[in-house]
Amino acid sequence: MFSEIWKIWKNLSIWKKLIFFIGLFVLVFFMSFFVDYALGRAVGDGKFVYELHIQPGTGYKKVVKELIENKLIRSELYFQFLLKITGNSNKIKQGIYTLNDSLNTAQIINVITTGKVKTITFTIPEGYTNRQIAEVLLNKKIISDKKNFFDAAENPEIIKKYNIPANTTEGYLFPETYTIPYNYKPEQIVEMMLKRFFKNLATIEESKNLTPSELHEKIILASIVEREAKKKEEQPIMAGVFLKRLKIKMPLESCATVQYLFDKPKSRLLEKDLEIASPYNTYLNKGYPPGPISNPGLPAITAAFRPVESDYLFFLVKPDGSHYFSKTHTEHLEAKKKYIDVLYE
Repeated sequence: MFSEIWKIWKNLSIWKKLIFFIGLFVLVFFMSFFVDYALGRAVGDGKFVYELHIQPGTGYKKVVKELIENKLIRSELYFQFLLKITGNSNKIKQGIYTLNDSLNTAQIINVITTGKVKTITFTIPEGYTNRQIAEVLLNKKIISDKKNFFDAAENPEIIKKYNIPANTTEGYLFPETYTIPYNYKPEQIVEMMLKRFFKNLATIEESKNLTPSELHEKIILASIVEREAKKKEEQPIMAGVFLKRLKIKMPLESCATVQYLFDKPKSRLLEKDLEIASPYNTYLNKGYPPGPISNPGLPAITAAFRPVESDYLFFLVKPDGSHYFSKTHTEHLEAKKKYIDVLYE
């Protein structure tokens, strides 16, 4: 039979052979188009939205089964065929994917193999404490329990990895806007913020070659300056004031370190608050508090490394948020009468 077909083929003219190949190509093209249209086209018009959760180690067959069960694809076999023929059967990435029924088979494969996972964005303002960061993450539903974040922020392995001479990462979680996948773990968030901290720190020349303890002191100072100074231009001056107080063995007398003792900052500290027995009370104790009291931004960190020397020894906040700096205690008391006592009388 085949020999007869071969004889017929040999006797065909070159034009007839060409027509045969053109016809065969057209037939294959239309068959492929029909199969793709019938089996690979989108199921719906986008009204149905589904979150596909792919866990680590999930095989492609389980993923395909979930897609067919939720009516996101037309053919299980065709989807598997495309995965294999395109070499993507082992390239499916873990994550949470937002899919809808307007995506065709090829588009769905592209989404789950390129890692176009569902993301969420959160912003940590400069000067937020770890407690406040946990609150932001909880409100954004990134974490289900603040304790999970605290455990990650106090994880000894992470602290050791980044050479932080403390039992917490307070002060080293860089305040910024972050975009993360929905399934990010607290440990991943903490490490991401730590990496951002050290990346920004590297832009400050004076930070190089410091020991962890020396850096820690700078971050403590920066964290206090961050909470005290609302105006960025005042931060270097304020850093200089605190360093001058340290030099003459005077207490730092920072209200911000006392505010750190409360879960939520008070609008105004009372005299009794300044008498709270705590190593963080810099009215009662000389020197730095045990650790950072906030997570400072780059301007405050820079101010700690590049303080401005001056004759100022005191300061107080004015109604507009700026500070009045004084050289003497007498001048400071006069400013207090002008700005503070009038404000609260």
